[in-house]
Amino acid sequence: MRSKLPKVLHSLAGKPLLHHVLDAARALEASKLCIVVGHESAQVRVSAQAQDVVFVEQTPQLGTGHALQLAAPFLDDAYPTLVLYGDVPLTRVETLRALVELAKGGGMGLLTVNLADPTGYGRIVRDDAGRVLKNVEHKDASDEERRIQEVNTGVLVASTIALKQWLAKLSNNNAQGEYYLTDVIGMAVADGVQVNTSQPTYEWETLGVNSKAQLAQLEGIVRYTTSQALLESGVTLADPMRIDVRGELQCGMDVSIDVGCVFEGLVVLGDDVRIAPYCVIKNSTIAAGTQVAAFSYIDGATVGESAKIGPFARLRPEAVLASDTHIGNFVEIKKSTVGRGSKVNHLSYVGDAKVGAGVNIGAGVITCNYDGVNKFETVIGDGAFIGSDTQLVAPITIGANATIGAGSTITKDAADNALTLSRAKQVTLAEWRRPVKITK
Repeated sequence: MRSKLPKVLHSLAGKPLLHHVLDAARALEASKLCIVVGHESAQVRVSAQAQDVVFVEQTPQLGTGHALQLAAPFLDDAYPTLVLYGDVPLTRVETLRALVELAKGGGMGLLTVNLADPTGYGRIVRDDAGRVLKNVEHKDASDEERRIQEVNTGVLVASTIALKQWLAKLSNNNAQGEYYLTDVIGMAVADGVQVNTSQPTYEWETLGVNSKAQLAQLEGIVRYTTSQALLESGVTLADPMRIDVRGELQCGMDVSIDVGCVFEGLVVLGDDVRIAPYCVIKNSTIAAGTQVAAFSYIDGATVGESAKIGPFARLRPEAVLASDTHIGNFVEIKKSTVGRGSKVNHLSYVGDAKVGAGVNIGAGVITCNYDGVNKFETVIGDGAFIGSDTQLVAPITIGANATIGAGSTITKDAADNALTLSRAKQVTLAEWRRPVKITK
């Protein structure tokens, strides 16, 4: 990967490759997860640490069979063992569930796939009746065996008790001097264990990652499959290949998403929501009828119905907007509630505030919520009008229907239904002249 980051921690669709695999295993209700770690194992341990996870260190790294030999003492004999790979992230739960079914009754299940070009993969060798005989690695295969197109993905499931017995017999007498896990297939056949195979619905379910180019390829696959699912659910996408969903996107009816938008974490869009180009939305809920204009950034926010956001707006965590609110260009809302029908349309910052209904906040208004150490709250009553270029120095309360004159710095509470302002007296100096450049 040409990176300081371990391969399995590189991100795909918003989460590390390894976490895709762990999520699939947990969906199968695995009794225990055993992760064999090697390169940069400390980082992997930190990322995947959980109560249901056991880590096993593989040093030196002598192949997949060796990895499972080290893990064997931690495997639960009461259940079959399913072997997955931290760099093969897209195998679907449905595919794995079908594979696990093949191991019931003590059999072995192999996930195989037919490839037009099987170069580099282990081949599945069958007898004349179609029964699996063994797996032969590419480097050890004869010319005839190399013509076989059915390959072993490495994903297998088998009785844990039997698997431990086979692992104890593994040898590294092969071209690579490694302990091949796939040798247990021949051992199972020799012991009279039925070896069953299943194939995934999609070839991409078996693709692994060994380079940034392959990672980008898988990202494209995720983008395509996600966009197709959205289209089938009724979402309108301006360009299905120019949307990134790095988490879960839930959409109501008649949602429209323009190009270049990124969705991270859990994002919920209500009916008739319109998302304009190049917006980033993270862990947020946007209610029906809301329009988000271009280049807006929404993170951890809740937006009510029929709101208008942007362009170039930023909603930070704990921003809660009621219905019919307007948040305009270059406006930032942080940890604040904004009441129904209120407007903050231009170049303003509202932080740690409670803004009532029907409030108008002019251009360049700032809630001065931070004294360098502590945060303080600003409260603005219903119907208040805050003139442009005003600083509201928290903690402060602006009364209902109060008017704050433009250019004011307000440090004390403002009364209901009154005009409050603070300005220096305007002076004109008739004799003043602009400086002129001094000639040298």
